[in-house]
Amino acid sequence: MLTVRQLSKSYGPRQALHRLDLVLAEAQFCALLGPNGAGKSTLFQLLTGLFMPDHGTIEVDGLDLRHQASRALARIGVVFQQQSLDLDLSVRRNLLFHGDLHGLPRRLTLERIASDCPGLGLADELDRPVRELSGGTRRKVELVRALLHRPSLLLMDEATVGLDPPSRHDLLRTVRRDVAGRGTRVLWATHWVEEAEQADRVLVLHRGQLVADGSPAQVTQALGGDSLEDGFIRRTSAPR
Repeated sequence: MLTVRQLSKSYGPRQALHRLDLVLAEAQFCALLGPNGAGKSTLFQLLTGLFMPDHGTIEVDGLDLRHQASRALARIGVVFQQQSLDLDLSVRRNLLFHGDLHGLPRRLTLERIASDCPGLGLADELDRPVRELSGGTRRKVELVRALLHRPSLLLMDEATVGLDPPSRHDLLRTVRRDVAGRGTRVLWATHWVEEAEQADRVLVLHRGQLVADGSPAQVTQALGGDSLEDGFIRRTSAPR
């Protein structure tokens, strides 16, 4: 599982996260809901080892990210908020490169490309340069890439921003299928309430702290709104 204990991070005088505790179990689709500036991206930067926390620990399947970074990160798949594909390489070559980085045998990588791409409508796009693809199609390639090495934890950082509804639906459907089929645990950062409503569990992050945690119905009740959206707006719009 993913275990975060007392995680804190500051940038100068601004505290982005304050003593955050989180446990994410197997086969769980967890939405991390928060407004801009809540600390979602900071949390993802810490979970992926891009930055180190000022205080606290992160463990993935019992592996401490600070002391066993390579083994812990090998169990994580990531779709970052900013697209990160090589635009001049084809879809296939982007995916093969990722497999090589993770030490997958080339034959296994090719088998997984062949099995994973058709479900997202990518079978006919494999030899096209990424720069020729739409934003939604690029996101689908990034999702295939993130799952190629079969991680136990999938991180999705605002991955549907700017996508049309069909592309958003395809990403959610694919992630849901992976949770059900392989027991993947997913942390899906978003500020779209309608995406959080489809999650097994919702975490509401505001000003670096968790203010609600539970099923969509439980969080709605905890926030005191008539709907999840109403409660979220009320709680995160409150004055300091």
